[in-house]
Amino acid sequence: MTSIINYISNSAVPVVITLIILYGIKEKTKVFDNFLAGAKEGIEIVFKMFPTLVGIFLAVGLLRSSGVIDLIVKIISPITNLLEIPSQIMPLAILRPISGSASMAVAVDIMQNYGVDTLIGIITSTIMGSTETTFYTIAIYTSVVGIKKTRGILIAALAADIAGMVASVVICRILS
Repeated sequence: MTSIINYISNSAVPVVITLIILYGIKEKTKVFDNFLAGAKEGIEIVFKMFPTLVGIFLAVGLLRSSGVIDLIVKIISPITNLLEIPSQIMPLAILRPISGSASMAVAVDIMQNYGVDTLIGIITSTIMGSTETTFYTIAIYTSVVGIKKTRGILIAALAADIAGMVASVVICRILS
């Protein structure tokens, strides 16, 4: 069974590319010219996104190295203790909306320190699967499209992240 899955996953991309080329030939379109036009558009999008990406990565680096995250965790710990939210997951909860790579690093660190089968490890995994890198996603999509007013988007997305994190804690506690 594993060899079949490996074969399918290894052949999926070449099969899709072949199907696209065959469809282009059937429709009598210039497949390679369309490919080049798409590649050019992709590069333009990357150049539009680059300043936003640099700003996000700089902000995440500053947050992690300055100790601001630890300060925020200490400030909100009375509330999280009252709600029985493990303090060990709070750095993840803070970084997850900002950066996928930073939150992945924090999640790996949590898993290494507490284990994957512990309540904290299970909550961490659930948070990673039920939330989004909100600021990153909003910044990328809105900068490419040119949207300037993001307050409504941001409030709704952060509310969804908070709901995902709270639900992760509650559901994992109930099921453990």
